[in-house]
Formats: sequence, C-alpha cells, structure tokens
Amino acid sequence: MEQLHVLIIGAGIGGLTTALALQRGGARVSVYEQAGVLSEVGAGLTLASNGTVILQHLGLGTVLDDLGVVPGRGAVKDYRNGRTLVDIPRGTTQVERFGAPYCQMHRNDLHQALAAAVQSADRNCLHLGCSLEDFGQDEQGVTAVFANGRTARGDVLIGCDGIRSTVRARLFGSEDPRFTGYVAWRGLIPIERLAASALTPDSAVWIGPGHFLTRYKIRRGQLLNYVAMARTSTWVEEGWAVRSTVESLLAEFRDFEPVARSILMATPPEQCFKWGIFDRDPLPSWTTGRVTLLGDAAHPTTPFLGQGAAMALEDGLVLARALLAAGSVTEALARYEQARVTRANFVLLASRENGSHLTTTDPDRYDEATHRNEESLDLASYNAVTVPV
Repeated sequence: MEQLHVLIIGAGIGGLTTALALQRGGARVSVYEQAGVLSEVGAGLTLASNGTVILQHLGLGTVLDDLGVVPGRGAVKDYRNGRTLVDIPRGTTQVERFGAPYCQMHRNDLHQALAAAVQSADRNCLHLGCSLEDFGQDEQGVTAVFANGRTARGDVLIGCDGIRSTVRARLFGSEDPRFTGYVAWRGLIPIERLAASALTPDSAVWIGPGHFLTRYKIRRGQLLNYVAMARTSTWVEEGWAVRSTVESLLAEFRDFEPVARSILMATPPEQCFKWGIFDRDPLPSWTTGRVTLLGDAAHPTTPFLGQGAAMALEDGLVLARALLAAGSVTEALARYEQARVTRANFVLLASRENGSHLTTTDPDRYDEATHRNEESLDLASYNAVTVPV
C-alpha cells in the first residue's frame, strides 16, 4: 500500500477532496474529468461544521475565512407575512459546539481551491477531457478506458462521477435517477440590489404549501444566493441548469410575502436558472473488488438539509484515511463502507423526508419542536478527521 496508485473518476468536490487527502498521505493519485475545462458551475452551498472541519484539516481554512460567510443567525419564516417561526443561532455557537464554523460560500470558490491544492501537490495528476467508457479489474489492479482512447492502470478506482455515474452503472447496472417531484430555481444577486429588509437575518427560509425559498450571502457577502423550490408532477427539460425567466419564477411564487418576492424580482435575467431535483434509493454496498463509489455516485443527496457537499467531503477524507491505514485494497474499501454507508444513507433519506416536511407543514404548526436541521438531527457533530476507520 506504500506505492498505492489511485484512479479517481470525476474532479468535483468529492473527487478532489479524496485526491488531496491521499496526496497529503503520500499516495499517487490520477484524477480523470470528462469536462475539458474546470469552469465555474453551480452557485451557493452550505457547509455545516462536519464539512468545514475537513477543509481546515486539509489546510483550506483560509478559503473559508477569505471567501465564505459565517452567518450570525438564521430563521424560518412564514411565506404569507414573513413572521419568524424558528430563530437559528449560528456564528460562534457552531465553533463552540463542534469545533468548526457553519459557512456559506460559492461552490466554484471551494472547487477552485481544491483543484489548486491538488495541482500544487502534483501538477500532472489532473486529466481533463477524459470521459470514462469502461473499466476492468483483476487481482493486481484496475484498468480504465476513456472515450478519447486513453487508458489508465491503478490499484483502485473511485467513482466520483455524480448522480449519473458511469462507474455505478458498470458496477450495479443502469437505472435512471428518480425525479423527486421538485423543481428548483436558483439565482445570484449583487448585494447592492437588495434592501436591508431582504438581508436580515443573515440567512432565511420561507416555507409554504408546495413551495419554499432559502437565501443566504456568499463570496465575502458580495452576492446573495437563493434557491426556490416548487412541487411539480413532471420534469421534461434536460440538464441541471436550464435558463428560466424571472417572470415565470414570480408567477410560481406569487403567494409569497413582499420581502421574499423582492429578492426574486432583483434577480439579473442572466442569473435565473432552474433544474429538476433527482435522487436514487440507497445502496447497501458501494464496492465491487477494487472499485468503489463516493459522493453523489453512491448516495445522491437532495438539497433539503444542505448536506450534499459535506457528504462528499466526509466520504473523501474517510476513504483516503482507510486507504492509507489498511494493509490491502480489500481491507481499505471494507473499512470505508463500514464507516460511511449507514451514515450517508441516513442523510439521503432524512434529506428526502425534510423536503416533504418543508413543503407540507402548516406554517402555523411549524416551530422549534418540528424544525429539522443538521443540529437537531445531530449531523454537524460528526468528525471525519477522528471517526474510527
């Protein structure tokens, strides 16, 4: 295992976290990404303490300090009038309780920081324009075959290639992801376009029948990110980021109170997108031989608990720890599954359930006793740096 060569399929947050953690332990890593360039994708994300503690451990704490936003407070609000239903303390309370902050940031800022750290450790480890076609394994290793004619040979292969994972399909058969019944709009708004009333408290969620809206600051507080969710019976558009119009968004959220709607109205037309929310049922195992899955390839998590990125970070660090500690690939992947499958599948199902909870609960009956988040479900206390592997 001292000369371990790990093939990683996918250069997203999970794949790059795994690569960086392995590099820090002295392993050789090759990362293969189907995209030709690592361009800016996505918008905001939340990282509870279980995610930020990993970034601090990997030497990326300055990224949180420089580009993230640590909200002082959050709130759940009534969609009809903006009345606060639940007040949520953030800020220093998260550091005091869990040893790391609750942070909100642009996905691309995190992605670029991870990519820079990985390439700083090995400037030749990242291979773009490599779409996986197939792989084969034997007692000595794994061979990956790419659509551009390249091949790669390593000791273990990790599928970090998202919800429509080729690695997952080769291991467990092709099956389309399940449409969850939600469509999401997202937008990024320069902070100066918004009134103070739309920015207090630092983060907020409005809940209503079949709809909810969440918004928070990112990129040093220069941008406001929002995600607006609506229940629907069908989703026919292809892609996770289909251009939409502010007018159609406002029509969908016509019953929301004026402050909430003022946020949607401020969206620059070129920054309004929508996508369908998909997931899959839990897998009891992610591994066959020398090949395993990680992140959304293993357990695609809906955004209703804000834990998707943190789950990929957790997987990446725990898998790297297992590979560096075990005496064989087989032992390492068994340790990884033992540490991760139950937790990741719990979060998958809990997030799915919370989507229904947020869009069906009568606001008049929503309070601290019924509120669910990473603290109430005891997700934020998990520490992938110290958890037994």
